[in-house]
Order: sequence, then C-alpha cells, then structure tokens
Amino acid sequence: MTAAAARGLGWPGQPGREGGAPAWPGALGWPVAPGPRDDPARLEAAPEASDNGPEMPIARAARAAVSVRAGSDPWPRPRACRIITIANQKGGVGKTTTAVNLAASMSLHGLRVLVIDLDPQGNASTALDVDHHSGVASVYNVLVDGQPLAGVIRPSESIPQLYCAPATIDLAGAEIELVPLVARESRLVRALGGFDSSGLDYILIDCPPSLGLLTVNALVAAPEVLIPIQCEYYALEGLEQLLRTVDLVKSHLNPALAVSTILLTMFDGRTRLASQVAEEVRDHFGEIVLKTIIPRSVRVSEAPSYGQSVMTYDPGSSGAQAYLAAAREMAHRMATPA
Repeated sequence: MTAAAARGLGWPGQPGREGGAPAWPGALGWPVAPGPRDDPARLEAAPEASDNGPEMPIARAARAAVSVRAGSDPWPRPRACRIITIANQKGGVGKTTTAVNLAASMSLHGLRVLVIDLDPQGNASTALDVDHHSGVASVYNVLVDGQPLAGVIRPSESIPQLYCAPATIDLAGAEIELVPLVARESRLVRALGGFDSSGLDYILIDCPPSLGLLTVNALVAAPEVLIPIQCEYYALEGLEQLLRTVDLVKSHLNPALAVSTILLTMFDGRTRLASQVAEEVRDHFGEIVLKTIIPRSVRVSEAPSYGQSVMTYDPGSSGAQAYLAAAREMAHRMATPA
C-alpha cells in the first residue's frame, strides 16, 4: 500500500514503515487490552528451557542417528561364527530387508558379517551397493561351477566389516542346472566348508521366495533359521509348509537345523489384525520370537534405491531403530537354538 493510500484511510504516517501503516494498534490510539504475555505473574511462572525438559521428536531422531553412526559400544561376539538362513517362501515379508539391516546394524557395532545373496533378484546385493550385473563372479559360480566362495565375496563400500557374496540373474537358472549334479542339496555347505570363516562373527543367507533347491541349499548349510513373519493373516498360511520343509531337511540332510529366531515385520499398529497375528505367533512359538517388532516404514523401502541399508540412509527413522533393537537382541541372546 502506498503512503498516499494509507493517509487516505486516515492512518497516520509512521516513521520507518513503508506506506505509513502503523506497526501495532496502539499507534492508532485504540485501547489495547493486556495479554497473557504482559502478565508479570505468568512471566515469572513460565518455565525456562532446560536440558532436563521433554525431548522433541526431531531431537530424539538426531540423537538416535548419531548413536547408530557412532556405533556406541561393541556388541558381544559369538564363540564361533553363527550361520543363519533367513527363509520364508512367501514373498514380500521382509527377508532381504531383514538380512541387510540386521547385517548393517551388527557391522556398525563391531561385528564382522557376511551376507550371502541366494535370491536371483539380487536385492540384497543392491542394498549393500555391491556390483551384481550378469557376468560378475557370484554365488551362481560357487553353486554350479564349484568356484571357491572366497573368490566372489566383495566388501560393502558404505559400512566397514560388512561383506556380500552377490547374486546375479544367472542364479535364476541354477534351480534347473543343479538338478543333474551330484549332492545338489549340499553345494553351499561344501563351499562354506572350504571357506575360512574364523574372521567372521555372522553369516546371513538371504533366500528367494520359494522352497526350491536354492532355499534347500541354504537350509542344509546353516544350523539356524530366522523366519520373518509379516503381521497379516496370509503370512501364517504358508508358515506350516515352511516348518514342514525345515523338519524334512533336519531329518534327512542337516540334523543340527532348528528355527532359532522369528521376527515380526511390517507391523501396522492401526489395525487390530496385526496385533492379533503378533499375539498368535508369540503364543505358538514362545521365546524364539524376538521382543522387537519391525513397523511399516517408508524409509526402509526407500533405502535400497540409494544403494544403502536404512541404517545409513536414515538411522533416526522408526524402521532403523527397530532393526537396530532386533539386531542387538539377537547379538545378546543365547546362541543355542530353542
């Protein structure tokens, strides 16, 4: 508004303000009632900001991010390298996400971890930013050609002490190519037998969403199975078939095999069904179910597109904090399967 227009409305000129408009109602001679800010008693009673006051959400997230990146205190190492297969034939329950983020959490806290990617889609390799285009030496060459496992392992660039044996699209044909081979179910356990794992604390094997030869190889190779279960009804339907497969492998190929850990994933606190599924799983499986529940998180889904785990992409997010808590729980609990 121009100065002339302001004077036309009867506003007196005000030095230092364009258009002469007054800065506050009292400048017009209007009566101004005292507000709460002018009350001396309220001013004296107003609490001052202090370090002991309630923490804002953004401050909590920032503190959590710093804690994750710093690694804080190292977690206890197992007596020997633990080999854990992460399996569930149902797709979309969080197998790869769980493998990658548990591995990242452990590595950030002083543990040495290898992720073996047995899924032809290679999503774990992508999340760990390890090259896995066709032609790269991969798990396919280990299983089909008998190459040493040590020759295909690559370090993750973003996290120290984290390694990956990548999967390429060639692995999609391995199910058929393994059929005529001798001891086709034991190709991975033989590769691990010829690999020096004394420098590692954990080997996590990420399985494809099926119960084919690749998953059977993973079950034969590991004494422990971790089952991620999505907190939805359909996730429970396929669980019986998976447990039956585990029992068959235990009976005929790997007597040491046992389900040691169950992790509830994609929990949506807004639905009653999610709570009912979680309660039912806990009632049935007891102590092997981790106390930590992984919530649905957009950040967890976004992270792989940047070649990262959520632990480095957004360590202050709810998903990162949940996976950190789950990894801590696994590292501190007894290694003996239930």
